[in-house]
Amino acid sequence: MVTAWVLGAAAALLLGLFILGIIMVFSAFGRNIIAEEISLEALPAEFDGFRILFITDIHRRRLPEALLAPLAGKIDAVFLGGDMTEKGNPLSRLADNMKLVSSLAPVYAVHGNHDYKAKTNLADNVIRASGARLLINENVFIEHNGQKLVLTGVDFPRQGGKKGYAPLPAVPSRQTQLCRIILVHDPLWLTSQDTVPCDLILAGHTHGGQVVLPFGLQMHADPFYRRYNAGKFSIPRKDGSGEEARLLISRGFGTAHLPLRWRSPAEIHVLTLRRGEDSGRGGA
Repeated sequence: MVTAWVLGAAAALLLGLFILGIIMVFSAFGRNIIAEEISLEALPAEFDGFRILFITDIHRRRLPEALLAPLAGKIDAVFLGGDMTEKGNPLSRLADNMKLVSSLAPVYAVHGNHDYKAKTNLADNVIRASGARLLINENVFIEHNGQKLVLTGVDFPRQGGKKGYAPLPAVPSRQTQLCRIILVHDPLWLTSQDTVPCDLILAGHTHGGQVVLPFGLQMHADPFYRRYNAGKFSIPRKDGSGEEARLLISRGFGTAHLPLRWRSPAEIHVLTLRRGEDSGRGGA
């Protein structure tokens, strides 16, 4: 009797784990597009309604053409937040992904840590050949309706670590009043900054924990990620102005290591910039 009960319980446990595994794999290959607005006080009126397709942490996934192709003509720019590929990912898949996003709008990208574990020079050639602008610690001025904003691309340190970042590139003094967006792969970059001279930071890397365990347990070791895991936040600029920058951390589209997700679905973002004060605080 006891043996039969134990065997039955073991079989039920194995079945439960199998079903959970299927759910986690299914979640890892989700295709969620999150459409949201981000209000920025410094945004020029000419940029009100400017739409950004923000994708990060693609890794080895193939971007869904059926989902993204209809966005052509409906977005103004594509921002790629790093980990566009990884070790062992076919260059042809990266090329297909870059061709797709480049057909939608001008593309701006930064490196992530996994991009440096791939054949980086070859991957960079593929990225640039698509027409995308790969930003390596540099500014680019985006024009829209006769006005400009500054996009700063922060390169992930080749040697890794949160202290290996290059200084932010300076904005010419006559243009420091422009609205500034910083595109950086890992939000942990913030902990190495004395000030945050921008209005919006877009980041990824965390995967939202990828597999979110019970009781608030985190897969990331650094305490920073216990709060800044995924979602929207307000960050003090630490420049004495009392102003805050907005931070969006994406859960990303792909997965690191195993293709599993739990309570942290894959996501792509369509961000509409609005001129005004953003009352949203805290993480999602």
